[in-house]
Amino acid sequence: MLYEKFKIKNLELKNRIVMAPMCMYTSNNEGMVNDWHLTHYKSRAVGQVGLIIVEATAVLPNGRISGNDLGIWSENHVNGLKDIVKGCHKEGSKVGLQLAHAGRKCGVKNEENVAPSSFEFSGNYPVPNELTEDEINDIIKAFKEAARRADEAGFDTIEIHAAHGYLIHQFLSPIANKRQDKYGGSLENRVRFLNQIIKAIKEVWEDQKPILLRVSADDYLQGGIDIKQMIDIINRIKNDIDIVHVSSGGIDAADINVYPGYQVKYCEAIKTQCNIPTIAVGMITKYEQAEEILSNGRADLTALGRELLKNPYWPILEALRNKIEIFIPQQYDRAIK
Repeated sequence: MLYEKFKIKNLELKNRIVMAPMCMYTSNNEGMVNDWHLTHYKSRAVGQVGLIIVEATAVLPNGRISGNDLGIWSENHVNGLKDIVKGCHKEGSKVGLQLAHAGRKCGVKNEENVAPSSFEFSGNYPVPNELTEDEINDIIKAFKEAARRADEAGFDTIEIHAAHGYLIHQFLSPIANKRQDKYGGSLENRVRFLNQIIKAIKEVWEDQKPILLRVSADDYLQGGIDIKQMIDIINRIKNDIDIVHVSSGGIDAADINVYPGYQVKYCEAIKTQCNIPTIAVGMITKYEQAEEILSNGRADLTALGRELLKNPYWPILEALRNKIEIFIPQQYDRAIK
């Protein structure tokens, strides 16, 4: 199944291999695409990855994780992002963009750290300013404008980053959200920020282009999100999204038992109990492992991260190793005859 096509709305992938978004920390302080990004992403397209999701791209300057993150907060970012899309499309891959805001995990000097509540992430970060409702509305508008620009740049899909302890996850988790207004307390209130972002994005995002959502299904901390609560969250918003990319952790320091496929159980639970397509991610490194996940109906797509950093041609080499027919660029064809 790993090399079968997958289609949702007007997004048709040539296989079910996804490159997970991974920060490259390679942009300048203005968040611009450079030659590194063009080479990095196109290499994975040459390697026959079905869907490439470009790294966390900040919707506002203080939404960056680092001062070298990509940005999409201005019109000046569009052309560089468009070049990434064109390069990958030329090699037959589809391309998504992860829209992000770091919240209290912003590590950019001289930028204001903000969060749902004034609790710092760790001693390495400043105490964030608690967002007012007007500021929340401004961030929602920033996500909307970012989605519009992503559409203008030609991306086939977008992924809303609601995982790994960043701003949307901060609103979702009681660990970081101690608000007493309509954005805090009950699950309904904690989901409100994400729900409003999705609704705003749908006003400008083409209806036939799918929307992905990255979530952390377990905070691994008492009083935080667990899989039962995440299933409830997804069921509340699933009619406005198309695929859930299932990760875990990141809201605060926690002991996590990491092993190959350690997050797949969460992915399977969301797929079956929310009746929505999912992407499995987390230490997936082998064809056999990915095939087991797909063939047993535990996910619809499998995402590789560091394995694709090590080897951009993983899809080709794993297909050859398992005697599966795959397109090989003619420039490289003589290497495998």
